[in-house]
Amino acid sequence: MYWKNLNKIFFIKKRSLDHYEVLKRNIIIVMLLITIIPLITMLVINYFQYRFHLKDQVMSPLYAMIEKTRHSFELFLDQRLAIIRFISTSYRFEELCNEKIIRKILISLKREGFGFVDIGLINSKGDLISYAGPYSLLGKNYLKQNSFQAAQIKGEYISNVFMGHRKYPHIVIAVQHLRDNGQTWILRATIGTYFFDNLISSMRLPRKTDAFLISKEGVFQTNSLYYGNTLEECPIKISNNSFKSSSVEQKDSSNRNIIIVSTALSIADYILVIVQPQSVAMESWYALKTEMIIIVLISFSIIIFTIVRMSDILVKKIKTSDKNREKVLDELQHTQKLSSVGRLAAGVAHEINNPLAIINQKAGLMSDLIYLSDGFDKKIKFTELTESILKSVDRCRKITHRLLGFSKRIDIEIEPININKIINEVLEFLEKDILYRRLDIHMNLLDSLIIIKSDHGQIEQVLLNLLTNAFDAVEDFGIIEIETKNNISGGIRIKIKDNGCGIPKNLIKNIFDPFFSTKKDKGTGLGLSITYGIIKKLGGEISVSSKEKEGTVFIIDLPYKFNEMEQVNE
Repeated sequence: MYWKNLNKIFFIKKRSLDHYEVLKRNIIIVMLLITIIPLITMLVINYFQYRFHLKDQVMSPLYAMIEKTRHSFELFLDQRLAIIRFISTSYRFEELCNEKIIRKILISLKREGFGFVDIGLINSKGDLISYAGPYSLLGKNYLKQNSFQAAQIKGEYISNVFMGHRKYPHIVIAVQHLRDNGQTWILRATIGTYFFDNLISSMRLPRKTDAFLISKEGVFQTNSLYYGNTLEECPIKISNNSFKSSSVEQKDSSNRNIIIVSTALSIADYILVIVQPQSVAMESWYALKTEMIIIVLISFSIIIFTIVRMSDILVKKIKTSDKNREKVLDELQHTQKLSSVGRLAAGVAHEINNPLAIINQKAGLMSDLIYLSDGFDKKIKFTELTESILKSVDRCRKITHRLLGFSKRIDIEIEPININKIINEVLEFLEKDILYRRLDIHMNLLDSLIIIKSDHGQIEQVLLNLLTNAFDAVEDFGIIEIETKNNISGGIRIKIKDNGCGIPKNLIKNIFDPFFSTKKDKGTGLGLSITYGIIKKLGGEISVSSKEKEGTVFIIDLPYKFNEMEQVNE
């Protein structure tokens, strides 16, 4: 019989698993069809359209490349120009005349890696009166040089590449500054052009494709792979002085058919040129099939991976939703179970109350008769017995009162209550147990805990049930932690933690069931069920977590105010 039930459970789980696997498979198939068919259609259309747009396909990357590189060149030069302009405005003429200060400026520029070689201050007569750098230029006159004259006219100047006596390619950046007395001075700096070569190298040119920088006079400002070196005359005629990129087809000195794309820089008199053989340009047509295959494979891989991943996530969410639905159904079943037990408890309490009333009446009568009887030698003994009967009746009344509370027969009395105060009252009630067993009670009660509106007696009963269970779970000298705090969403939270034996994992889901108890041969199994019913009736939530041999934690969340309408609707 056991193996039959086990096989039945396994079959149900397997069937459920197969259901989700089939759902996942169907989702993957449908999504693949929806995505792959349009992709294939688009690839076929593009394959035929490519013939008619070959030139645009070839030229667009070159245009994008040259525009990006032109922007990089202009950004590079504008940044250096801005640095010199900033220095000229940040320092007074007298400060720049100080050799220590201007040398300190150069050291800072070199440390930042801006490529500056030297820097100097030129007065209005063209004399270099302050200089920092590797050469002995102090006192040199620049009155007749282009850098001085152009800076006087335009306010700033970027020169073409030249050798000078430095014996390596460099450019000059000069910025004019007007003093308060009306006189002018020029801050002049030189930069090595290896940055230009780095920018050209970063273009990642296709094979057999050349790129270089020339002046508007047709002189190389950078090295060319096929047509010459820096400061040599370019053999290709470039006539584009526009800041907009343009292209032209012609033959070079080797009689090769080439495509030339060029654009002028706005910040300096340079022209950026890209030269590509037409054979290389047409090569893309022959490589189309390979590229399309690669694109299709990459696209299919991405699509398949994405679809499988999304399907997996979707099916997992469906599984989670189903589990949540089962959980809600379990809670509904538990609530119905509590309701049935409540009705049973109400009937039992009602039937017990009648004989209890008779016992109480008769015991009271017996006590009165004994008290009035003279000469009765066992008067004291019988008086103690009748008092014991009356106490037992009173205890039974309290039990029936709790049963009626569990069955919702007792009206809720809402009043402002202080949870911390109720906790202290319950602990005073349990003080003998605490002292006798030497339990360690850790109190972490929030002083600024808000006052909530709820039922004092029922909250007291809940706390008594939970603390009694915690006392039963721990050994002598055990630790009980009680914590209260305000909830962000309103209301309060009560946490009761013990370091007792804990609850087995397979039993924790049943602890709120009526007549279910983890105590062997002890308890009725109604305490936590009653607690659960009270908390729900007051609009709160109760949860439990536990580990064997480590302890148990109960958490109660109570709203700020009992909502009677919600309880009626429920």
